[in-house]
Amino acid sequence: MPVINSIAAFADDLAAWRQHLHRWPELGFDCHDTAGFVAARLREFGVDEIHEGIATSGLVAIIAGQGPGPTIGLRADMDALPISEGTGLAHASEIPGRMHACGHDGHTAMLLGAARYLAQTRRFAGRVALIFQPAEEAGGGAEVMCRDGVLDRFGVDRVFAMHNAPNMPEGAVVTAPGPIMAAVDSFEITVTGQGGHAALPQEAVDPVVAAVQIAQAIQTIPARNVSAHDALVISITQIHTGSADNVIPATAWINGTVRTLERGVQDIVRRRMAEICAGTGAAFGCEVALDYAPGYPATVNDAAEAGVLADAAREVVGPGAVTDDAGPEMGAEDFAFMLQARPGAYMFLGQGPGAPLHHPEYDFNDSVAPLGASIFARLVERSQPPAEAAAG
Repeated sequence: MPVINSIAAFADDLAAWRQHLHRWPELGFDCHDTAGFVAARLREFGVDEIHEGIATSGLVAIIAGQGPGPTIGLRADMDALPISEGTGLAHASEIPGRMHACGHDGHTAMLLGAARYLAQTRRFAGRVALIFQPAEEAGGGAEVMCRDGVLDRFGVDRVFAMHNAPNMPEGAVVTAPGPIMAAVDSFEITVTGQGGHAALPQEAVDPVVAAVQIAQAIQTIPARNVSAHDALVISITQIHTGSADNVIPATAWINGTVRTLERGVQDIVRRRMAEICAGTGAAFGCEVALDYAPGYPATVNDAAEAGVLADAAREVVGPGAVTDDAGPEMGAEDFAFMLQARPGAYMFLGQGPGAPLHHPEYDFNDSVAPLGASIFARLVERSQPPAEAAAG
């Protein structure tokens, strides 16, 4: 694979940076040590500007190219997950109950690699804005950065990001025009009845039976209220109730997520859930409260920018390793907020066989870091060539 030679030459540094970050994971917006490590590397590279403390612990660095031109944004997420690591590796997490189980340590290292190359060579016009973001896993750090005016403040015209993909062939790239990941909403349903003795159900109002009916009815929404051509996943992930086998409880709780690609489908789900809750509550004599919370929107690539990203990837991994018309997957990503504000694109980079994301035995594959860094670098050089290169 034609990785940029100078990036290949510091592949060991990429691995060392990544493994350091892996050992010291941070959660949510509290990525201060991670951001400090990133800022220290960026200063060593000689970037032109570093702006820290954005969205609590995020930062943006600027590299100026040759002459005037647009500003391209490259984003990496920095936060980890509240999972106890089970890899047993030498660079395993030093902090109990936390680990980089989604590869954000690798994403950060890849963007640092691109930054080092671009600061050295500067074979592009305009500027590069390196966006290191906290709280992708929870808290919507991308939305907070957008709300804090990052894209306007630094004049970002287009924005790009990538994510590693376990069990996709190492070095394979997948992207698509239009939706590439789903919107995700969460819901909590509280069913309140009247507790009592299990031997005398007629003297109680049983919330368990009502909760079971609600759970079953919700699962009919994809099959009976939405076209088979419309993507929709509803997953009930928690049902909590009761304390003993001879007690009818007073309350039951149901929780879960809804994943959609289209706003119209999202609206149907929310309406039908409310109707199901109200109707079931009336039928069983319970009070039913639905708390439906919209989350990250769908991640929608700009068609033209997805093509630019795919072309840059082809230069690095080869034409046969790039799929540029993949169907969307139903996971979610807060980079969607940046794509709502600016044209851009998102891609997946295969890292070969291994434990899946969010698994205690997951580990980022350091051998793909030079590929990701090279794709970011080629994206900048291809889409913003300096004046003499463009003229030639």
